[in-house]
Amino acid sequence: MSQFGLIPDSHDGVVEAEHPPPRRRRRKHSSRLAVIVSVAVVGGLGVAAVILGQSFLSRAGDVLTSGPEDYPGPGLESTVAVVVDEGDSASDIALTLVAEDVVASAEAFVAVAARDAASTSIQPGTYEMPQQIPASDALAILVDPVNRLVDGVLVREGLRVEQTLTAFEEQAGMDPQALSDAVQDPAAIGLPPEADGDAEGFLFPATYEVQPSTTEVEALSEMTAKYTAVADELGLAAQAEALGYTPREIVTIASIIQAEARLPEDFPKVARVIYNRLDSGEILAMDSTVAFANDVYTVFTSDEQRALDSPYNTYRYAGLPPGPINSPGAQALQAALEPADGPWQYFVTVNLETGEMKYANTLAEHERNVAQAQADGYGLENDS
Repeated sequence: MSQFGLIPDSHDGVVEAEHPPPRRRRRKHSSRLAVIVSVAVVGGLGVAAVILGQSFLSRAGDVLTSGPEDYPGPGLESTVAVVVDEGDSASDIALTLVAEDVVASAEAFVAVAARDAASTSIQPGTYEMPQQIPASDALAILVDPVNRLVDGVLVREGLRVEQTLTAFEEQAGMDPQALSDAVQDPAAIGLPPEADGDAEGFLFPATYEVQPSTTEVEALSEMTAKYTAVADELGLAAQAEALGYTPREIVTIASIIQAEARLPEDFPKVARVIYNRLDSGEILAMDSTVAFANDVYTVFTSDEQRALDSPYNTYRYAGLPPGPINSPGAQALQAALEPADGPWQYFVTVNLETGEMKYANTLAEHERNVAQAQADGYGLENDS
């Protein structure tokens, strides 16, 4: 173990076959994945005459005399996957339902939507729906979130790119080769300029919804978009400049903080130790960067691992490594931008179970903290 902490543990037409395969509507937008939030479809679902426009008005006479064409139900056994895009209006949804032969007419769906306030709560997503059902039944399916076909992918803070891709493969059944290809295409997935073409550190950790139609490129694009949104919210570029660092360096510092600290109160303190050591010209000597350099996921590093000639080995090379070592969350990014005030030059985790850390201003004080951790059985080694 080093002297500075531990890695803590993100168609028209009726189908003739008796049981035809589901058909999917072609996507209108590039992304089928979003960070989990409650986003209602843009309002106006009840404004039937306006949103149907000329198509509705041209058939108004028929609607007034006999009502809009509607299926009587109960519908076919066959089902189709219907995609509701974010921002879809009632007419957008209605036309999709007609195209998939779920409802008989767009007017029928808009009419029932106009009478039901719940229609404004339809969530973007993919819904499995029977064909040839009454418009009221179609609306009932769409307003119930339980009918949305989604997989939630949890990407924890501090995961490396390889671990993030594995999360999408294991949790959402995505293709590993397609994920690998996507992550190596910076333009396709929207990596920000500070990434320098490398996704490490810029696939933002969060819980994501994956639709059945989501592609691997879309999934990773949503992650980089989330990073950009969080960075903008934190004012990362401006604050980095004020601190005298580039945005990439701030993300790199945040990734080390994410790897070394477990408790929220320690994030800004670890940040301060990093800045103090950089300012004093001391090597960082972080085991987390050594583990990354050796492509291992260990808490402790050995003498042999710390001898590796790698620019990520902060035992051999002064200053920051050339890039992030994982994807830090918002808390670590904020700590990197707003470090605590303090004179500390050292930290060490003295309790692996609780994540408790101790800080020191001098090497002698630090060695006492290390000795305590060793006495408590945490196996720290070679702390000089």
